[in-house]
Amino acid sequence: MTMDFAELTSPEVGQAAERNALILIPVGQVEEHGRHLPLNTDVVIADGIARGAAERIADDIPVLVTPSVWAGYSAKEMARWPGTIRLSLQTVTDTIFGIARSLVEMGFPKIAVINGHGHHTDAVRTAARMLADETGVHLLIADVAGVAAEAARQHLKAPPGGSVHGGEFETSLMLYFGARVEMGEAVADDAVRHSVETMPRDNFKGTRRGAWWSMWALQRSQTGILGDPTLADIETGRLIAEAAMANLAEILRDYWRA
Repeated sequence: MTMDFAELTSPEVGQAAERNALILIPVGQVEEHGRHLPLNTDVVIADGIARGAAERIADDIPVLVTPSVWAGYSAKEMARWPGTIRLSLQTVTDTIFGIARSLVEMGFPKIAVINGHGHHTDAVRTAARMLADETGVHLLIADVAGVAAEAARQHLKAPPGGSVHGGEFETSLMLYFGARVEMGEAVADDAVRHSVETMPRDNFKGTRRGAWWSMWALQRSQTGILGDPTLADIETGRLIAEAAMANLAEILRDYWRA
């Protein structure tokens, strides 16, 4: 049977619920990603990582992947460039909560959100709290950057700050997934110029000293990205993607069996 939730018939969804199928919800965003990447970059990456992990567990765990959530919140700063769709954070929270609650009402108690957009982290976690309070079901939240962090630290060539938005990390993954990438338009003009000590976030290592502020407040982008995509290549994308999928697959197994 297909892993695509939306391709099933209603009776087939009921059968999947009886089998205690694990549901994956990829969450991305349509927003500008500079001159070289398409607007759906976050959607492509979240969906690709989710499906890759699902394929790795499908032999021993029933799993379904929903259509990706493609519209959400982006900071107003990113609306300086055409293509960014902006919803409120409350709308994002309510959307994730509504999708998850609907799935719970169908009989699915194991639901994982695969988040590919950094601005959604707090909204998704809030939705998870709301769902737990109302239904007793606890979502698994997996951020793409988190499950890919170890491999990213090993394989990215750019220094910290090279992969904030539209940089080496996302560009390499898009190359690996066979998505549209205009490498001839990739520029290093917005590579982060600040030292690690002054940056609010070190690449894939979380917030520094327990504090956070937006990188968009630290350096004003000229091209719509923050980072250096010129160092991206398909092999880096493969190494990071496959490690992220394998890591996520193990997390999903533990979550489903808990």
